[in-house]
Amino acid sequence: MSSVLKAETLEKKASTENGIRRLILTGISVGLEIAVIAVVMYQLKDYAEWIAIGSRILGAFLVLFIYNENKTSAMKMPWIILIMIFPFLGVSLYLFIGMSFSTRAMKKRYEEVDSRLFPLLPENKEVADRLASKDRRAANITRYLHDRSGYPVYDNTDIVYYDDAAKGLEAQKEELKKAEKFIFMEYHAIENKESWQGIQELLEEKVKAGVDVRVFYDDMGSIGFINVHFAKLMESKGIRCRVFNPFKLGANLFLNNRDHRKITVIDGKVGFTGGYNLANEYFHITEPYGYWKDTGVKITGDAVKSLTVAFLEMWNAVRGDDENDQEFEPYLPDVPYEAKEDGFIVPYADIPNDDEQVGEDVYISITEYAENYVWFVTPYLILTDEMIHALGLAAKRGVDVRIITPGVPDKKLIYAVTRSYYHSLAKNDVRVYEYTPGFCHAKMCITDDKIAVCGTINMDYRSLYHHFENGCLFIGYDAVAKVREDFEEMLSVSREVGPDYLGPRPKKRILLDFLRLFAPLL
Repeated sequence: MSSVLKAETLEKKASTENGIRRLILTGISVGLEIAVIAVVMYQLKDYAEWIAIGSRILGAFLVLFIYNENKTSAMKMPWIILIMIFPFLGVSLYLFIGMSFSTRAMKKRYEEVDSRLFPLLPENKEVADRLASKDRRAANITRYLHDRSGYPVYDNTDIVYYDDAAKGLEAQKEELKKAEKFIFMEYHAIENKESWQGIQELLEEKVKAGVDVRVFYDDMGSIGFINVHFAKLMESKGIRCRVFNPFKLGANLFLNNRDHRKITVIDGKVGFTGGYNLANEYFHITEPYGYWKDTGVKITGDAVKSLTVAFLEMWNAVRGDDENDQEFEPYLPDVPYEAKEDGFIVPYADIPNDDEQVGEDVYISITEYAENYVWFVTPYLILTDEMIHALGLAAKRGVDVRIITPGVPDKKLIYAVTRSYYHSLAKNDVRVYEYTPGFCHAKMCITDDKIAVCGTINMDYRSLYHHFENGCLFIGYDAVAKVREDFEEMLSVSREVGPDYLGPRPKKRILLDFLRLFAPLL
């Protein structure tokens, strides 16, 4: 039987277990669990008074515990309000999904892997000192990234910016053809259609040539695109494949923690990252939400090591029973390279199971750095009070602060919550635009023609607090000017909407304000 026929047979066998059906079955399962709990509570109705007293007492202790946690106020207030208004429900939900007990095993695995991986990255003190001699405030941002997330600043690296995901994909394919030792690919979403299949053909060729090929994807991100046997299909072709946090029947206690990273590394020489996943809609093969705008970067040189470490961190910590790498050094070679440009770059990553909100802290730091302008683009805008304050304060001191959001939504509820923030931003002189050609999925910022960030980090709670993310901060490269040009192009086809939200607040906006209160739990 040919490999193509085998693949088709395997796909047909799995057709009844596709992602959407799995999601529906899981929802039914959770609903049944809730129904069972309700029946049990009804049976205990004679003890309702004692249960109510007990839940109020426990709720009071939990409120004090939550209040003193090292978290932003926006993450604490929804739980506190829920527990105070509905003691039994609030306490039950917090103990069920709010506490971190279910993620402790995961956190321990990451700590063990990171303790072996991050010492292999260079300190690059000389590079940091050279940046500090040129721009002390920019150096302070890179120092934060090194000290708090473990990722150093590099020079001797070149970067290419792609203003369209399709351009990034074609560049990736060209580099994949050159692979000799290993290929690492980590994506939030993979769709087993044309865009992925073009890549898969190249990966299969490289497997036959003896290249170590690994693919890693998030189950929830891909649940509507591929079936449960996709990983087995890849393994059958010699492509090593792992799935992050599989979505199973029953309540998943760490469902919030998803892998939202997008990384490709080839031989430790070349790396790619950006906002795009490996699905048709990102490359204009299908356009369900109008023109899909997304961006990415290619880096070549010393800084690729940090992308490799970010991938190996996830690959080796995903499950405790996997057979993991015993040695990391072969994947972190010192590759001879002479950069064409004299810039500074920090590829970095963020994890949700520590006390550092690296993604948000970088955005706030860049906002505070700005003297003339700071511009952002994000598909989802659900901000903390700290971020709103930083943006508003920058605008009040005369900085041109702008945010571009989509003109066509892919998720209507999130889009409605996004718009609920326009009033708070506009009244503080932050200019808000909607991208009229369609859905804008890019996640970037730029300030003063000096610093730019391109990566996977949305300006919402999911990215900033719950997801595993990555980004690339670069300083002094021609790519910064390319990002500026792209922002100007996006702004030219966007409509400024902030002033529309400065008037009286209609009733439906009050409902959105209520949704905003619980946005951290969405």
